[in-house]
Amino acid sequence: MRRGLALFLLVNVAIIFFLVGQVWTLLSLLVVDGSQDAISRAELPAPNSSLIDGRRQLIPKIIHQTYKNETIPEVWKEAQRSCIELHPDYEYKLWTDDSAREFIVAEYPWFLDTWDGYPFNIQRADAIRYFILSHFGGIYIDLDDGCNRRLDPLLSYSAWLRRTLPTGISNDAMGSVPQHPFFLRVIDSLSKYNRSWFLPYITVMASTGPLFLSVMWRHYNNDDPVGDDRIRILFPDEYKDHVWSFFVHNVGNSWHEKDVQFIMWLRSNWLLVTIFGFVIAGFAFSGSYWLYRRWCLGGYGSGPGSPRKRYHPNSRSFLRRLPILRYFSKGDRAGSYELLDRRDV
Repeated sequence: MRRGLALFLLVNVAIIFFLVGQVWTLLSLLVVDGSQDAISRAELPAPNSSLIDGRRQLIPKIIHQTYKNETIPEVWKEAQRSCIELHPDYEYKLWTDDSAREFIVAEYPWFLDTWDGYPFNIQRADAIRYFILSHFGGIYIDLDDGCNRRLDPLLSYSAWLRRTLPTGISNDAMGSVPQHPFFLRVIDSLSKYNRSWFLPYITVMASTGPLFLSVMWRHYNNDDPVGDDRIRILFPDEYKDHVWSFFVHNVGNSWHEKDVQFIMWLRSNWLLVTIFGFVIAGFAFSGSYWLYRRWCLGGYGSGPGSPRKRYHPNSRSFLRRLPILRYFSKGDRAGSYELLDRRDV
């Protein structure tokens, strides 16, 4: 009994370690906030400061934005105009569905099958921003993000991303030099992460969106990049809501569907969900132990003098111990039944 119990516990521990290993990167995002790579307020010159002109410029002066066509919705026109008017010396590129696909065909034909196979347009809108930053460099800005001040201080970093809450990083505003090793890794990994997770929101987030980019960021930092290979992180205060912040956020979420309500409910009730998960895990452990005692030990005790009987998987007595067969065999002890066996986020 002790050897069998030890084996049972060992198998369960192995399963737990396997499951934790599969989601370890996601778990690490709960505690790793990128503060060691933060772009601190102290190192950023104030708007219109004379110190800005003396800083090195690594990222080219290009602003990239995307939309399905060139007819920008009225709700985003002011945000778009603010970025253009504040940066008359920057090149402005609006990538439409057609121009984005033409770019992929011309420069990255190996990705075309994945591009055309994406079930949601937002996945293509996500993917193109990684390709254009890797190829041209510059600063990508979502259309629902307006500019609050000139972006010149951010040109001094070879690559930067924005910290988001409660965990991870976002892909709505980011900058890079051409051919930065991080974005090269990102575009090379897009095909590998192209999977369906049943719910559209999670499929997008995990295949091309912020969750995908956060995972790439964690994997990349595991290699301990140094110097200009580092990814610098723009934190919320420097991103928006203050007079010194770079951006102003407007209404967005144009691609969200009904499944987002469920995801947001989970986020708002994370403590309840966590408790529920532990309860389910407890039931699963108890159930597996019950099955272990019922089938492997035959339901008998294991103390001194206790009878011990094992059941061969092909024996009728073993089959009768399956709960569903016991239910159907109550009326006919001599009968036999055949089970016909006839996958989320």
